[in-house]
Amino acid sequence: MRKPIMAGNWKMNKTITEALDLVRQLSMELKDIKDVDILVCPAFTALHSVSQAVEGSNIKMGAQNLFWEEKGAFTGEVSALMLKDTHCEYVILGHSERRSIFKETNDQVNKKIKAALKADLLPILCVGERLQEREDDKTYDVIADQVKGSLADISADELKNIIIAYEPVWAIGTGKVASPEQAQEVHAFIRKLISDNFGVETAQGLRIQYGGSVKPDNIKDLINQPDIDGALVGGASLKAEDFIQLVQACSIED
Repeated sequence: MRKPIMAGNWKMNKTITEALDLVRQLSMELKDIKDVDILVCPAFTALHSVSQAVEGSNIKMGAQNLFWEEKGAFTGEVSALMLKDTHCEYVILGHSERRSIFKETNDQVNKKIKAALKADLLPILCVGERLQEREDDKTYDVIADQVKGSLADISADELKNIIIAYEPVWAIGTGKVASPEQAQEVHAFIRKLISDNFGVETAQGLRIQYGGSVKPDNIKDLINQPDIDGALVGGASLKAEDFIQLVQACSIED
């Protein structure tokens, strides 16, 4: 049984004060939930403060990106070791916004995954197709290319420390959401792809999140699909009430 993981990607939102206010509300309301991994991913500027606020709680912290070199003349970049120093446990890599706006390639995402693993950070690898690619029936080709390219030279043992997030680009921040059936089809495809390339055991243990306009009113139908193991949440993670409802919906104990 794979433990669901509910991750909040705050993107470029929340000052330190706002971040602390949000995470304190989450800590208070979600303190009794043990059967869901709860993760918040603030902006770099709030990582240190948030890490202190969640210390000793059941909320884990991740970053939204990193650079693959440990140090050097890379103005504006943040290394895996720097993230580890703020007590990050996870890092989101290859998010569609990084791929589209900042033109990140599979090769670059692959380098970042290797840097994260070397620093004992748990990568959340994002993959997903654009609307035109779905309409052209290229969804599976795009997903296969991103998964294989981003995981090049990664071992089955290393993959046990990686989470994959399927995020149809056409559903991110648009209010549109893949139907539970559409999401399940792609999640099942990803799991089969991992099974074929890394083995059945590794594939069965892999957690695959769904990301794309996840809200309290659609999470239950998504999480009830056999291959969906939680969600990578954007907008709804910025409101305490919404994110609390999302986590509670994934909890059997609640």
